[in-house]
Amino acid sequence: METYESLLAAVVATEGETRDSVNPATDEVIGKVQKQSIEDLEAAIDKAEAAQPAWAALGDDERRAYLHQAADKIEASAEALAELLSREQGKPLNGPNARFEVGGCVAWTRTAAETPLPVEVLVDDESGYAEMHYRPIGVVGAISPWNWPMMISIWQIAPSLRMGNTVVIKPADTTALSVRALVAVMNQVLPEGVLNVVTGPGRTVGDALTRSPKIGKIMFTGSTPVGQQIIEASANNVTRLTLELGGNDAGIVLPDVDPAAIAEDLFWGAFINTGQTCAALKRLYVHDSVYDQVVEELAKVAANVPMGVGLDENNVLGPLQNRGQFDTVDRLVEAAKASGARVVLGGEPDRDAPGNFYPTTIVADIDPHNDLVVEEQFGPALPIIRYTDLDEVIKLANELEFGLGSSVWTQDRAKALEVAGRLQAGTTWINSHGGLHPMVPFGGAKKSGYGREFGVEGLKAVAEPQVISGR
Repeated sequence: METYESLLAAVVATEGETRDSVNPATDEVIGKVQKQSIEDLEAAIDKAEAAQPAWAALGDDERRAYLHQAADKIEASAEALAELLSREQGKPLNGPNARFEVGGCVAWTRTAAETPLPVEVLVDDESGYAEMHYRPIGVVGAISPWNWPMMISIWQIAPSLRMGNTVVIKPADTTALSVRALVAVMNQVLPEGVLNVVTGPGRTVGDALTRSPKIGKIMFTGSTPVGQQIIEASANNVTRLTLELGGNDAGIVLPDVDPAAIAEDLFWGAFINTGQTCAALKRLYVHDSVYDQVVEELAKVAANVPMGVGLDENNVLGPLQNRGQFDTVDRLVEAAKASGARVVLGGEPDRDAPGNFYPTTIVADIDPHNDLVVEEQFGPALPIIRYTDLDEVIKLANELEFGLGSSVWTQDRAKALEVAGRLQAGTTWINSHGGLHPMVPFGGAKKSGYGREFGVEGLKAVAEPQVISGR
């Protein structure tokens, strides 16, 4: 079991070129992160390539056993990992935050180990016999973001290892210590070279990872523009890709709801991780007949959810992870205010205070084409749009280029299914938003990316299908 101090000492840089990792709640320096080079990346790729044949040769049962051992190690060091994550990412320990995220790492690792993927018999009759096998691809290059740095890294690492690949992961610069720590804990049991981490700028190290001919698969979670760059950079090598990109999720509230009953679920759908979640509820369309009541009840919930430094056990909302994201949210809310939209709650940050705290903000009576609605704010500011015509609001929900998630809120299940079937999104939730399950495939439509993670489909996505056919 690691302590926070021993874990930090194991991952901070003590020599070479470094950058400071800063607590976004206090502006205090946590430690130094190594700024590695393209040469360091190439060495890590070579190491992974050399280790891959032996890892694949272990067979499925042994790899599954290793993943369970890695999950045990994460579980044993959970509190130290959560503290480091809270300090570096900013999210509080409690609520659906740091401890929750580390627990998710354990759950997703165990699920990746336990999900069955037998040989599929495709044809077995007088015409012949054919079966489908799933083979390792080779080396997987993983690029993880700063919003859920540990858990999304596990979404990339665990299925890749299960299927016999080795991994080179490049975390986001601002949460690199958290991912280094997670990898260090897992590597206490994994064979040498199977899981490797390289920290460095995306424009150099990340770009080189996507261009490497030795990488058979890239898994990326992040913005659509960076995803487009990865597609171009990897094209010459015909690298397999799973891209979970930007989202601007719409929720549609139908007129039969009980506003007080749905308010808390609406809140967490929008404001989990202080709104810094790809599949968070980012624009809410509410029918005119219940609009004022939904706004009122949601504001009541939001006003009573404490925000502050993550190590304070009372807080469940934290700062924005970096100043650039703070500036984005601030710009969009100020533009909404200037346009005449009504700020129901929040909207007045202390720009000179320590940390990147932006208050929980609800904006009502806003034009459906306002920038706060059509741009992904990725922070704690929710625009609520009034509607009267269902066909028109479905058109509004679908007209953006994003299609990660969506939700429908109603007491009429048949109506919910009808509306859900008309929404263009990888996932549509009914009377909730953003909940994920390790056995339920997840991914985007349109410019929110392609490929699926989790469950059987997630395992297949990090494998090379091979048909064996004959009589």
